[in-house]
Amino acid sequence: MSKTVWITGASSGIGQEFARRYAKLGCRLILTARRTDRLEALAAKLGTPCRILPADLAREEDCQRLFKELEGETIDIFINNAGFGVCGSYLETDDAREEEMIRVNVEAMARLFRFAVRRMHAAGGGTILNVASSAGLLPGGPYMAGYYASKAYVVSLTRGVARELQELHSPVYVCALCPGPVDTEFNDRAGVVFALRGITPEFCVQEAMHGMMHRRTIIVPSAFMRACTTAQKLLPASLLMPIVARQQKKKLG
Repeated sequence: MSKTVWITGASSGIGQEFARRYAKLGCRLILTARRTDRLEALAAKLGTPCRILPADLAREEDCQRLFKELEGETIDIFINNAGFGVCGSYLETDDAREEEMIRVNVEAMARLFRFAVRRMHAAGGGTILNVASSAGLLPGGPYMAGYYASKAYVVSLTRGVARELQELHSPVYVCALCPGPVDTEFNDRAGVVFALRGITPEFCVQEAMHGMMHRRTIIVPSAFMRACTTAQKLLPASLLMPIVARQQKKKLG
């Protein structure tokens, strides 16, 4: 029997690539994003059964509607991917964008994670991948301060829940994907030009699925980013923060 995979942020970038990969594996997909037309166009190309559940995850009522629509579903894998970034001085960034980012990256992510992990634990198994960022492994990110903080929340929550599940001998496996720059629409939406060369969504998802196969809790795609996130632990924050600030300023173009 084929597995059912639920993917948020499925209309572009990493989410879309996860949809393609799981479609090739013969999985049935549940696709969630804001743009119905994009989801329909993607589903038409995938060649696998797809259920389209559009939602604006910045709206709590949309999240609650999703939960009701998913009541009869068995979800084997959940890719908790929806999110975006805001770049600029915290003194100048748009209030509405900062608040929307928190609603999507933190509130909706946690709400959907809680829904899925409890459902899977009760059902006797499942896999959840929360898409964080290598930013979430750093102590802070000047000029993308809110984004870095939101992804640190994702990393911390995933690690904590993963340990709880291990102590309970739960059959549910959870992990966090922490990529560095990825060449997606994220860049345009955040209004940034990456200072470092990005990886492709295809490589990011390939690395993610390899890490999931080995049941890693924190998955960092690319040897370069793994080296960076390991090396930063050796530097005190007083030295690291100016380095991160310089890199972030380059993103402003």
